[in-house]
Amino acid sequence: MAIPNIRRFRPFCPTCNENFTVMAVLPKDTDVEKYLSDAVARHDHKAFQESKQQQFKIRVGQQKQKKAK
Repeated sequence: MAIPNIRRFRPFCPTCNENFTVMAVLPKDTDVEKYLSDAVARHDHKAFQESKQQQFKIRVGQQKQKKAK
């Protein structure tokens, strides 16, 4: 079940040189640009890079073994 009024933003982080996803429910009178600049300032660069490394981790030494007959 999705939240109907949630908005997805993809701000750019100049430190990481990548976009990241922020999902938020904002009040009507909120300045979106100010919120996104604050989100970029609070962005955890180290955790973002570690999560990307875990997602694309190369597994070595776990090839499929053939059964001996």
